[in-house]
Amino acid sequence: MPQSPTNAPHAQRPWLIQGGMGVGVSGWRLARAVSVTGQLGVVSGTALDVVLARVLQTGDPGGHARRALAAFPLPELAQIALDCWFREEGLPDDRTPMRTTPRLRAAGGAPAEVLTVLGNFVEVWLAKEGHDGVIGINYLEKIQLATAPAMFGAILAGVDHVLVGAGVPGQIPTLATRLARCEPCVTRVSVVGQEEPLEQLFDPRALLAGHLPGPLRRPEVLAIVSLPVLAAYLARDGATRPDGFVIETSEAGGHSAPPRGPMTLDAAGEPVYGPRDHPDLARMAGLGLPFWLAGGQASPEAVAAARAAGAAGVQIGSAFALCEESGMARHLREELLGRAHAGTLTVRNDPGASPTAFPFKVARLPGTVSEPEVAAARRRVCDLGFLRTPVRGRRGLVYRCAAEPVAAYVRKGGDPADAEGKQCLCNGLLATIGLAQRRPGGRTEPPLVTIGKDLSFLPRLSPDASPYTAADVVRWLEPGARPAA
Repeated sequence: MPQSPTNAPHAQRPWLIQGGMGVGVSGWRLARAVSVTGQLGVVSGTALDVVLARVLQTGDPGGHARRALAAFPLPELAQIALDCWFREEGLPDDRTPMRTTPRLRAAGGAPAEVLTVLGNFVEVWLAKEGHDGVIGINYLEKIQLATAPAMFGAILAGVDHVLVGAGVPGQIPTLATRLARCEPCVTRVSVVGQEEPLEQLFDPRALLAGHLPGPLRRPEVLAIVSLPVLAAYLARDGATRPDGFVIETSEAGGHSAPPRGPMTLDAAGEPVYGPRDHPDLARMAGLGLPFWLAGGQASPEAVAAARAAGAAGVQIGSAFALCEESGMARHLREELLGRAHAGTLTVRNDPGASPTAFPFKVARLPGTVSEPEVAAARRRVCDLGFLRTPVRGRRGLVYRCAAEPVAAYVRKGGDPADAEGKQCLCNGLLATIGLAQRRPGGRTEPPLVTIGKDLSFLPRLSPDASPYTAADVVRWLEPGARPAA
């Protein structure tokens, strides 16, 4: 059995982590562009099975996915995906729907696991192609059913770092070790209405039919947390201790942790954060593990301040989400840039939009579900289900999501009040990167755009709203560089 060598620390830690932004906003092109500058480029690991299937269905422009699949260690599995999803001519018109993909379940499921492994392998392989920089992949602890097969696909492609947030990622360090050794592993899946979690088995050797690759390297694990108290909890035990932390505040885009204590909303209906929500950096430094600060850190001054406070550096998302290599559809990026420079962009930290019940940043843009009329016209459907929660009910184990049709949610034991105002992040975020599902009657899933609330970097990074690259961001932020005028 191949053994994973001990993961030696990098000769020089990156002072900059490009944040993982899903679905597909931080795709392989962006991560690669950051990595070649010497910093840590990160691909989003969310929904990469669907991303791969839809890219193949649209003809795989440029042949990138097929090139990566040709490097997969078991060609037979890669060929199954090509036979099932690839359409050389692409979709015949903009009304033809994308084929649906199989869903992961707690009991396992070979087709869904295979596509998940392949999707993660492809994204990381392409991000690492042709250079020797470091690449990370970002996962959500909330999406537990995908964790093991997704991480295994990334490890097969040589991923250097695994970053995990949106929960308590205590299982990840042990999973990373076992997966790098191609050993069977168990993910403990939380189930509503059941005291003990389900144990989901994933066996890399069975999936590869015994065709084990050579020695695989265990990636470093970075836990994304909001406060030192969770970092201290993870660091106290060798089984849960990560290799470092990203401390993410409420200023970051996407999901953020709710305020500590009772939820209080301001006049605009957004959560109010107080002193208890500000991380104690001295306590973080005392843990003896490297950490990076995230959320509102996009300036040379913030980088310097973070490092002076003991951080290894910063994690930046929004500045990269708006650069040329971003996976966000160009027309949405241009709309965001134009409105931000004009001072007309509104970003709301919505406490009720996400089915996860975590606050979620939503940019107000025409034609997106941020507009009440667009949201109201969208038919509620849950055909992707990444944010489904396993629930133990009278009928056994079911999966529900607060953004699914209300009648279905209630039938599975959900409270209808919890479904009010919830948006389908899965379909909305795929639409944001140009992979929207087409619905009957010529309708197309509308985008859902998330970005950080602090865009104060734009006047300095792009004074005239002109396009800029990932390398421009790195150069501007680099310690020792002359601050922009």
